[in-house]
Amino acid sequence: MLRHGARLCVTAAAVLLLASCSGPDEDDGRVVEGRDWHWDTKAGASEASAFMNIAVPGDATQTKGAVQVNPQEDVYLLSFVTSEKNAEGIAEDLRPEEPLKARARDFAPEGERFGHLGLPEPQTLKGARWAGVCPPCVDDDRRKKVQWIEIHVQRLKGDQSRVYLQAF
Repeated sequence: MLRHGARLCVTAAAVLLLASCSGPDEDDGRVVEGRDWHWDTKAGASEASAFMNIAVPGDATQTKGAVQVNPQEDVYLLSFVTSEKNAEGIAEDLRPEEPLKARARDFAPEGERFGHLGLPEPQTLKGARWAGVCPPCVDDDRRKKVQWIEIHVQRLKGDQSRVYLQAF
């Protein structure tokens, strides 16, 4: 039989153990939102841009970015509003096999990644054009670390477009 003080220590240890196993954790400033992945709270547009080797145009507005840390591969997100000409140039610079084109929306988005940035998922946008490329497959030495990068371009008012980029 445990004494009262020992029982309190065992109870306190059990409560601490249960509390550490439930809900979000913080680890070095990075909030863990689930067991398998989390958003890197210290990474944003500059980290995503650097990973993708994409220069955000100087006239860009509403620039947002994030890094989703995953067990196998991290996902980098970047979005901004720029001119249609700049958006087209960024798409061409990726060296896709086909130019930007409308894509059938017969699939659900893979989670809600851009929702983390307060944006709709680009796959759900009517009229958004898409292109995807495997940089190593097209010998793009500028993006050696990138296995896949895709771009969605949503036409806005006037000559403006929102660019959505996702890479891993």
